[in-house]
Amino acid sequence: MTTLDVNTLANAKAKGKRPYFFDDPAVERVLSITMAVAGELAVTRERLDTVERLLEAGTPVTKANIDAYRPDDDAAQERQAWHAEYISRILRIVHQELEALQATDDVSPEELADKMAAS
Repeated sequence: MTTLDVNTLANAKAKGKRPYFFDDPAVERVLSITMAVAGELAVTRERLDTVERLLEAGTPVTKANIDAYRPDDDAAQERQAWHAEYISRILRIVHQELEALQATDDVSPEELADKMAAS
Protein backbone atom coordinates (compact mmCIF):
# COMPACT_ATOMS: atom_id res chain seq x y z
CA MET A 1 0.00 0.00 0.00
CA THR A 2 1.33 3.43 -0.90
CA THR A 3 1.40 6.30 1.54
CA LEU A 4 -0.67 9.29 0.55
CA ASP A 5 1.21 12.54 0.29
CA VAL A 6 -1.34 14.91 1.77
CA ASN A 7 0.57 18.01 0.68
CA THR A 8 0.69 16.81 -2.92
CA LEU A 9 -3.04 16.11 -2.91
CA ALA A 10 -3.87 19.45 -1.28
CA ASN A 11 -1.80 21.36 -3.82
CA ALA A 12 -3.02 19.47 -6.89
CA LYS A 13 -4.37 21.79 -9.55
CA ALA A 14 -7.11 21.12 -12.03
CA LYS A 15 -6.25 21.32 -15.72
CA GLY A 16 -7.45 24.33 -17.60
CA LYS A 17 -8.13 27.89 -16.58
CA ARG A 18 -9.85 28.42 -13.23
CA PRO A 19 -13.21 30.21 -13.50
CA TYR A 20 -13.58 33.43 -11.51
CA PHE A 21 -16.94 34.73 -10.38
CA PHE A 22 -15.95 37.82 -8.41
CA ASP A 23 -13.55 40.70 -9.03
CA ASP A 24 -11.93 40.47 -5.59
CA PRO A 25 -9.43 37.57 -5.22
CA ALA A 26 -10.07 37.47 -1.46
CA VAL A 27 -13.77 36.85 -2.07
CA GLU A 28 -12.85 34.08 -4.52
CA ARG A 29 -10.63 32.44 -1.89
CA VAL A 30 -13.33 32.59 0.76
CA LEU A 31 -15.88 31.16 -1.68
CA SER A 32 -13.47 28.37 -2.63
CA ILE A 33 -12.81 27.47 0.99
CA THR A 34 -16.51 27.63 1.84
CA MET A 35 -17.44 25.34 -1.04
CA ALA A 36 -14.68 22.86 -0.11
CA VAL A 37 -15.96 22.70 3.48
CA ALA A 38 -19.54 22.44 2.22
CA GLY A 39 -18.53 19.50 0.04
CA GLU A 40 -16.89 17.73 2.95
CA LEU A 41 -19.97 18.29 5.11
CA ALA A 42 -22.22 16.94 2.34
CA VAL A 43 -20.14 13.76 2.17
CA THR A 44 -20.32 13.41 5.96
CA ARG A 45 -24.09 13.93 5.82
CA GLU A 46 -24.44 11.17 3.21
CA ARG A 47 -22.37 8.79 5.30
CA LEU A 48 -24.48 9.58 8.37
CA ASP A 49 -27.61 8.93 6.33
CA THR A 50 -26.09 5.59 5.30
CA VAL A 51 -25.37 4.70 8.94
CA GLU A 52 -28.95 5.55 9.91
CA ARG A 53 -30.35 3.42 7.07
CA LEU A 54 -28.08 0.49 7.96
CA LEU A 55 -29.20 0.70 11.60
CA GLU A 56 -32.86 0.77 10.57
CA ALA A 57 -32.30 -2.29 8.38
CA GLY A 58 -30.51 -4.14 11.19
CA THR A 59 -27.32 -4.33 9.14
CA PRO A 60 -24.06 -4.16 11.09
CA VAL A 61 -22.50 -0.70 10.86
CA THR A 62 -19.04 -1.41 9.56
CA LYS A 63 -16.80 0.63 7.29
CA ALA A 64 -17.20 -2.05 4.62
CA ASN A 65 -21.02 -1.91 4.83
CA ILE A 66 -21.01 1.89 4.75
CA ASP A 67 -18.71 1.92 1.71
CA ALA A 68 -20.77 -0.79 -0.06
CA TYR A 69 -24.16 0.86 0.56
CA ARG A 70 -26.01 2.02 -2.54
CA PRO A 71 -29.19 4.05 -1.96
CA ASP A 72 -32.42 2.87 -3.54
CA ASP A 73 -34.40 5.30 -5.71
CA ASP A 74 -36.30 6.81 -2.77
CA ALA A 75 -33.14 7.35 -0.72
CA ALA A 76 -31.35 8.80 -3.76
CA GLN A 77 -34.21 11.25 -4.34
CA GLU A 78 -34.20 12.28 -0.67
CA ARG A 79 -30.46 12.87 -0.83
CA GLN A 80 -30.76 14.84 -4.06
CA ALA A 81 -33.45 17.07 -2.50
CA TRP A 82 -31.28 17.59 0.59
CA HIS A 83 -28.30 18.56 -1.58
CA ALA A 84 -30.35 21.06 -3.59
CA GLU A 85 -31.72 22.70 -0.44
CA TYR A 86 -28.28 22.69 1.19
CA ILE A 87 -26.56 24.41 -1.74
CA SER A 88 -29.43 26.90 -1.96
CA ARG A 89 -28.93 27.81 1.71
CA ILE A 90 -25.17 28.17 1.29
CA LEU A 91 -25.40 30.31 -1.85
CA ARG A 92 -28.54 32.22 -0.80
CA ILE A 93 -26.79 35.59 -0.60
CA VAL A 94 -25.18 35.12 -4.03
CA HIS A 95 -28.55 34.24 -5.56
CA GLN A 96 -30.19 37.24 -3.91
CA GLU A 97 -27.54 39.60 -5.25
CA LEU A 98 -27.85 38.14 -8.75
CA GLU A 99 -31.62 38.55 -8.63
CA ALA A 100 -31.18 42.16 -7.52
CA LEU A 101 -28.81 42.82 -10.41
CA GLN A 102 -31.20 41.20 -12.87
CA ALA A 103 -34.04 43.30 -11.49
CA THR A 104 -32.07 46.48 -12.13
CA ASP A 105 -31.38 45.35 -15.70
CA ASP A 106 -35.10 45.87 -16.40
CA VAL A 107 -34.88 49.48 -15.22
CA SER A 108 -33.67 52.25 -17.52
CA PRO A 109 -30.52 54.11 -16.43
CA GLU A 110 -32.62 57.23 -15.83
CA GLU A 111 -35.07 55.36 -13.57
CA LEU A 112 -32.18 53.77 -11.68
CA ALA A 113 -30.55 57.20 -11.16
CA ASP A 114 -33.88 58.61 -9.93
CA LYS A 115 -34.30 55.70 -7.47
CA MET A 116 -30.75 56.11 -6.19
CA ALA A 117 -31.21 59.89 -5.80
CA ALA A 118 -34.44 59.37 -3.87
CA SER A 119 -32.78 56.97 -1.42
